[in-house]
Amino acid sequence: MLVAPSILSADFGKLNDEIKAICTAGCDLVHVDVMDGHFVPNLTIGPVVVNAVAKAATKPLDIHLMVENNPFFVDLFASLKPRYLSFHIEEEKHPHRLIQKIRDYGISPAIVLNPHTPPSLIEYLLEDLDMVLLMSVNPGFGGQKFIPSVLEKALILKEMIVKRNAKTLIEVDGGVNDTNVKALADAGVDIVVAGNYVFGSDDYQNAINSLKV
Repeated sequence: MLVAPSILSADFGKLNDEIKAICTAGCDLVHVDVMDGHFVPNLTIGPVVVNAVAKAATKPLDIHLMVENNPFFVDLFASLKPRYLSFHIEEEKHPHRLIQKIRDYGISPAIVLNPHTPPSLIEYLLEDLDMVLLMSVNPGFGGQKFIPSVLEKALILKEMIVKRNAKTLIEVDGGVNDTNVKALADAGVDIVVAGNYVFGSDDYQNAINSLKV
């Protein structure tokens, strides 16, 4: 299991130190939640702060867009060269076009599904994607409780990926901890995003290692 701590739960008063700490502790990706206050009822960070995160990080960025007007934000963050740039299918009218736009920047494109959105909605996009992010909480705020139905969604999605012979990875974000990560792994999940579980612990390395099942 790859682990991507979400900096949404970090102490922003010492963000530089927090980023370096999770990278030293063995994370695989640094997950960055970008919210615009429109698609979700929260407002987080823009490219100036994310640029500072990129400079501090020794691991690749995993940028999750929770925004309206996805193409604008893709252009805004593309110069930071994250490993993954993900957008919500619920907000995008032309996903094929946006996937290609992201790939043309040399970035791995990913699509996000909200808890209520069925995997069948993106079945015909799987070959074009490098990752699908399943939300196991409703997006917008950290510290929410894990929605167990994401396990069934992960199984369904994994079957679709295998059936279509795609290479798409599955990521899950929301309420992930050491008590549910094994079930996620068994359901075919490749990457977990963990915010409160990592940044709320006294030992980042131990918390990250406990998710590497």
